[in-house]
Amino acid sequence: MTSSVLVLIVLGLAIIAYFAGRQRALSLAKRDGAKLHSLPVYYGQSVALFLAVPALFLLGAWLFLQPVLIESSISGKIPDSAIPDGGAKSLVMVDVRRIAGGLSDLVTQGELSEDDLTLMRADATDIRARLATVGVALGSDVSPAVFEVAKEYRDIELTADLVRNTAVLVVALGFGYWAWARIQPKLRARNISETFVKALLMGSSLVAILTTVGIVGSLLFESISFFKMYPAEDFFLSTTWNPQFRGGSDLGFLPLLWGTLYVSFIALVFAVPIGLMIAIYLAEYAGPSLRSFAKPAIEVLAGIPTIVYGLFALITVGPFLRDWISQPLGLGTSSSSVMTAGLVMGIMLIPFISSLSDDIINAVPQAMRDGSYGLGATKSETIKQVILPAALPGIVGAFLLAASRAIGETMIVVMGAGASARLDLNPFEAMTTITVKIVSQLTGDTEFASPETLVAFALGLTLFVFTLCLNILALYIVRTYREQYE
Repeated sequence: MTSSVLVLIVLGLAIIAYFAGRQRALSLAKRDGAKLHSLPVYYGQSVALFLAVPALFLLGAWLFLQPVLIESSISGKIPDSAIPDGGAKSLVMVDVRRIAGGLSDLVTQGELSEDDLTLMRADATDIRARLATVGVALGSDVSPAVFEVAKEYRDIELTADLVRNTAVLVVALGFGYWAWARIQPKLRARNISETFVKALLMGSSLVAILTTVGIVGSLLFESISFFKMYPAEDFFLSTTWNPQFRGGSDLGFLPLLWGTLYVSFIALVFAVPIGLMIAIYLAEYAGPSLRSFAKPAIEVLAGIPTIVYGLFALITVGPFLRDWISQPLGLGTSSSSVMTAGLVMGIMLIPFISSLSDDIINAVPQAMRDGSYGLGATKSETIKQVILPAALPGIVGAFLLAASRAIGETMIVVMGAGASARLDLNPFEAMTTITVKIVSQLTGDTEFASPETLVAFALGLTLFVFTLCLNILALYIVRTYREQYE
């Protein structure tokens, strides 16, 4: 029984428990001639919540802990002879998980019985052929030791799944029966139900905070592991990015930071003025009919997938800039460049800036406009001296959102700017960004414990700190120069 089926069973039992609790409350009230403290629906809700919430909480905790405990137990049983030269135990564990999953699929599809699996020994050709039928491809021949460990991994996983399913159902039925049995007309079922709901809402509100803590924690711990293997001064001060998974890597951060800032700067230089002018026109000058058409049309750009923007940069913008600007001026011969990615990214950012700025400008009270006009100011003077200062915090927030979007963009940079890490002022040369290299360093079957892989977490942590400092600076600017109004 899979975890998804188990969740459906628990939810089905919760529905049954709801009606059973409601019916029991009505029956007791009718038998004793007593008045219910709460509405019958609350009695049903209390039983359903007691049945479902503890069971689902146990299931979630089990799904989180089970893989960690099984892998820690199994990894110690992999002999050193099964680890290839220059490899790592983590790579062998990948094969162990793949073989265990493939064997389970073979048994599920009826191509292999449990008895056959028990007697089966590691024959490389036979195993690879059998596992290929269920879509499991192995990078190397399977040694007998690895195959036996994979069978043990599968056995432990099946046993753990059986214990998990039994424990979840026992907890669900036990708490459900206890909640059903304690129903009495005087039971404060509404208070119980509302307390449960309040706790669920409070837990949901903590998701964002816990997610942020988890992200920062994972980046921090893996970055510490990286800096134990690679000197921090070389990472932050070196101007060379040349990862070599076989040793001798140069993992300088500066070329990637320069590419990220360069592409983002061009995108914002293009998008911010246009987006802000669009917002001012739509909010202050455009009529209702034009506004009702133009605003949705501009916001359509925000819904276009970034891969489509990348194709537009690769096929249209890049060749145009190469043929009409960079080649005639002798600035470059490649269609992949910082300018290509920056311009296309700027087009993508226009609706973010224009839509948010438009809403913020419209939120400025009409009384401020009327007061300005009453003092003899023109429309343009009112916009410059009254409306924009009042809307400055929100407009800066829109710029920050656009800047964060630009810094975190990947697909447009891959297809428009290339993947070359370099320090160069020429905007018509190919460069790359931090996000692109994070993806490339974590892609493929590479050893996770190597500096070339862990550097992705150091890049992510550095990018996180950089954007955090940018937000703090923007907050300081807003608080310093914001106009205060009664």
